[in-house]
Amino acid sequence: MSVSLHLKTALLLGVLYGLLLGVGSLIAGNTGVHWAFGIAAVINFLMYFYSDKMVLAMYRATQISAETHPHIFNMVADLCHEARLPMPKVYLINSNNANAFATGRNPEHASIAFTTSILKMLDPDELRAVAAHELSHVKNRDILIGTIAATLAMAISYAADMIRWSMYWGRSSNDRKNSHWLPVFLSVIFAPIIATLIRLAISRSREFQADESGAHLCHEPLALASALEKIHGSPMMEGGESYAHASTAHLFISNPFKASSVLKIFSTHPPLEERVKRLRNMAR
Repeated sequence: MSVSLHLKTALLLGVLYGLLLGVGSLIAGNTGVHWAFGIAAVINFLMYFYSDKMVLAMYRATQISAETHPHIFNMVADLCHEARLPMPKVYLINSNNANAFATGRNPEHASIAFTTSILKMLDPDELRAVAAHELSHVKNRDILIGTIAATLAMAISYAADMIRWSMYWGRSSNDRKNSHWLPVFLSVIFAPIIATLIRLAISRSREFQADESGAHLCHEPLALASALEKIHGSPMMEGGESYAHASTAHLFISNPFKASSVLKIFSTHPPLEERVKRLRNMAR
């Protein structure tokens, strides 16, 4: 399964890049592509280097150690030893929502965070499986993959904005004569939507990959399936908290915010049922 998931991610990234080239060429050929991509790259790679500090501060995460929380710290250390990963920083977040996430630009600068609620809700095997899932994100470099996808999607959006503004302010009569208005109009409307859908599909694909890798790492796919079911049933973040931090939903093992079950293509996470089904098939 892992080969097909990696291939799917590569294909989706390729489609995003092709879409960027197509939209950029409608603006000013290679110049349009370079401008859109350059702006998006600067923004997203700044986020790539500093987003871990931002998100941990956003949730008021508190770093723990082997002295303060030996059980959690040693559990993560054992999994890192088995996965041949450097030991990440470990944090706790005071929240009623049972959840966990990993962040950091690479395995050498990684952090893993658990909410206080998840420590109370899950048994030791389930918590170990959740930690294995998050460490798999670190090992698979999913933060980097997500940054690349976000950069391409943002560049496509910027390119579409450039087209929109050029149409609004008007172009020379020669440009209007030679331009094909229909593909330009369609690109302005649909390209950003398609790019967003592809970026979300990549996010869902990486969750499936982390489920599979995490289940192999902890040797307990059923424990991970059970943990996901319990987490899914925990209270969601609501009110001001959800509006403030919805941009971080993709980081968590389960979407911590209320989302529509109808428009699954707009979700950062795969359906719970599909994740649990795959894990149970692994166990068999």
